[in-house]
Amino acid sequence: MRKARLAAAVLTMVTAITAAAQSTTAPKTRAFNVGHTDIGPTLGLGGIGAASFAIGGRFERGIRALPDMGDGVLGIGVSADWYNYNDTFTGADYDFTYIPIAATANYHIKIENNSKFDPFVGLGLGYLIVDTPYTGSYNSGIYFVGRVGARYFMTPRMALYGDAGAGAATLNVGVTFKLSGS
Repeated sequence: MRKARLAAAVLTMVTAITAAAQSTTAPKTRAFNVGHTDIGPTLGLGGIGAASFAIGGRFERGIRALPDMGDGVLGIGVSADWYNYNDTFTGADYDFTYIPIAATANYHIKIENNSKFDPFVGLGLGYLIVDTPYTGSYNSGIYFVGRVGARYFMTPRMALYGDAGAGAATLNVGVTFKLSGS
C-alpha cells in the first residue's frame, strides 16, 4: 500500500512538472545535449527492505543525437548508492549494507519550446554489493535497471534531479551540476 501511494505521488509530480514545462515559453535550445556532462548527489526515498533512505550520486554524459527518434539525445549514466539497515534473525541482530552500482543508456525526450525540463527513460545493468554477517541468501550480483527520471534546470549549470526505478530506492531526488557541454 505504501509503495502504491509513493508511485501515485511520483506520477502526480511528473505529470504536474510536464504540464508546467510544456506551457513555459522558453528558448528552443536544449539544456541536455550531446557533450553535456553532469554529476550530483542523490537521496533515495522509499527504501528497499527495512532501509528508510539511501545516499548516492549520479553522473551522466550526452553522447549522441538521435534525430530519427524524435530528436532525442542518448546519454550514458552511472549511478552509485549506499544504504544500510539492521534486522533480527533467530534472536541475533544483523547489519545489512548494500551498494548498488549501475550503468544505464538513457533516452532524453525532446520537449518542444522548453530548455529547462529534461525527461528521460533508461535501461542498463547494475552490480549489487551486499555485506552482512548473516549467512542466508543475501548475495552480491548483477541486476537489470529500468529507470524513468527528469531534470529541471534552475540555472544553465544546475538542475533539480529525480529518478524512479531499480537501484537503492523507489525514488531518488537530488541536484546535478554541469561539468561541460554547450
